[in-house]
Amino acid sequence: MARRAATRAGQSSPALLWRDLGWPARATLIGGAAALLMVVLAPGDARSNTDAGAAQAAVAPQPAPAPLPQIAAPVAPAPAVEPARPTARPAQLAALGAAPQATQPQPEVLRGPVTRLPVPRFVSLKGDEGNVRRGPSLSHRIDWVFRHAGMPLRVVGEFGHWRRVEDRDGAGGWVHYRLLSGVRTAIVQSEMVELRARPDLNAGVIAMAEAGAIVRLGECEPDWCRISGGGAKGWVPKGAIWGVEPGELRD
Repeated sequence: MARRAATRAGQSSPALLWRDLGWPARATLIGGAAALLMVVLAPGDARSNTDAGAAQAAVAPQPAPAPLPQIAAPVAPAPAVEPARPTARPAQLAALGAAPQATQPQPEVLRGPVTRLPVPRFVSLKGDEGNVRRGPSLSHRIDWVFRHAGMPLRVVGEFGHWRRVEDRDGAGGWVHYRLLSGVRTAIVQSEMVELRARPDLNAGVIAMAEAGAIVRLGECEPDWCRISGGGAKGWVPKGAIWGVEPGELRD
């Protein structure tokens, strides 16, 4: 008895206690020990995780720098805004709405290829006689001979030194330019034409001119011309003479 008691007393150690415990008590103790171990080790693990996170943060690449702003293209200046025009008055509107008056085109002036003078134009016979040929050369046949000094002629063509002329009856041909003069004359076409003091049918009569008379041509208005000859000078209707264009004006 004494030895068993001693042996039991000598074996009162943790190993004996663990053996005497049943399986439920052992499970409880194992669970508590595991929980205690987790409590003890948890702070260390947390620190390890924190340190690892810090290390990862330290090693993590830095974010790429934000791209520099691009230089914007120059902006074109805004177009100038035309100031509003003042409202036109009714009279101005009426003037703007009126159709423009058509202008009469000026008649084209034809000029000779040699002299650049107007064609047709009037000249006069310089001498007492002038040969009128069929063509512009001395080799052409003479068709007419003008025998009245100062006779008015109408130039209708030019070629070299020759001028194509015609008389009041339309007869004519080519005459050398030296036989012609720029002095203006006219021939009376009506019988006993009255020369008046002014270009007016009510003006006084100065003299009378016979048909066929060759006179010197002076100034001309739209309907009247002033002529002179035989010592007399006066105004006659333009239709009474030949040697001037119907619309021709002379100073």
